[in-house]
Amino acid sequence: MGESNTCKLADRSCVPCRGGVAPLKGEAMENLARAVPDWQVVQEHHLRRVWKWKNFAEALAFVNRVGALAEQQGHHPTVELSWGRVAVDLHTHKIDGLSENDFILAAKIDAL
Repeated sequence: MGESNTCKLADRSCVPCRGGVAPLKGEAMENLARAVPDWQVVQEHHLRRVWKWKNFAEALAFVNRVGALAEQQGHHPTVELSWGRVAVDLHTHKIDGLSENDFILAAKIDAL
């Protein structure tokens, strides 16, 4: 997946996960991961990305934008905020692993 596929993911919306489906693994997960290359896939369980900012205020402003996006999408990441640094972890809690929603939200966060 190239840049155009990243844009396509960012254009989609997260859909509610009802559970009962297997987390993404292997090739299906790898194909989606190529669309968000700045994110690290951790143990095929979650996505992680870290941003560096000039100061706390910039980092906080970014966290607020991520929070508003997450609320709008109904898909909520784990966010760590510290001085000049923000880390975001994404996974789908109901299936305790990765779903397509995680990659969609990662692409949307990248577009911020």
